Amino acid sequence: MTQLLPGAGEPASRAHRRRIAPQHILKSTLFAFAALLMFACALPAATAQGASGGADSGSASRRQQAAAKHVSDAVGVVQRMASEAGMSALIDRAQGVFIVPSYGRAALGVGGAGGAGVLMARRADGSWGNPAFFNLGGLSIGLQAGVEGGPLALVLMNAKAVDRFRGKNNFSLNADAGITVVNFARMAQGSTAGDVIAWSGAKGLFGNAVTVGINDVRFNERMTDAYYGKSTTARQAIDAAEIDAQADALRKVLRSPPTPAGSSGATGK
Repeated sequence: MTQLLPGAGEPASRAHRRRIAPQHILKSTLFAFAALLMFACALPAATAQGASGGADSGSASRRQQAAAKHVSDAVGVVQRMASEAGMSALIDRAQGVFIVPSYGRAALGVGGAGGAGVLMARRADGSWGNPAFFNLGGLSIGLQAGVEGGPLALVLMNAKAVDRFRGKNNFSLNADAGITVVNFARMAQGSTAGDVIAWSGAKGLFGNAVTVGINDVRFNERMTDAYYGKSTTARQAIDAAEIDAQADALRKVLRSPPTPAGSSGATGK
């Protein structure tokens, strides 16, 4: 016979189940709440991580586009340079060219933040290599009145000048560094050529100075990495055996081989 609880009017086993059922429900509810709380806490972190990854990808894409634009804009700068008497002969003899498509007015003082530029250097066979990207800081001369800035280029006349870009991350091109930088506008008036010839599309940027100094040149690692889609040092970009087809148009305007030492400087085109 089934035992009845006093005053309960029901079997003991059923009454026991009725007592423990609320405990199971409470435990299940607490477990579900804890799981929901953990998920809620993890969601913002996961969302932030995803957003961060997307932002990094977007930044790399923007840098890649900016790098490609620098290379494209450099073509027009070289064409403009070559239109000036004597410049084509200098480029033909050069061992490298550093081109800053846009050098803003705010950068034209000592220590100022300058423009981003692309370096092209000669390969061992005399052909032009691949781009490497650098940021140009300031000029060691005062800004001439009315000059707003514009394209700027450094024609590197020997291996010593190119090696400054190859082996240094933060460097200057000036007399203190053993590099003579000559103002092209004054050189055209009979000044002696130096290690580097400085040209500007902004009339009067260098004023009447015969020599100038370039300060705070830094390798732009992020832009170079974005351009090549992988980690690339300045030396690796400059000395790469493979040819980057994206820079073919720039190579085309720089295509003349170096003029042999002692020649008249004719291009032979």
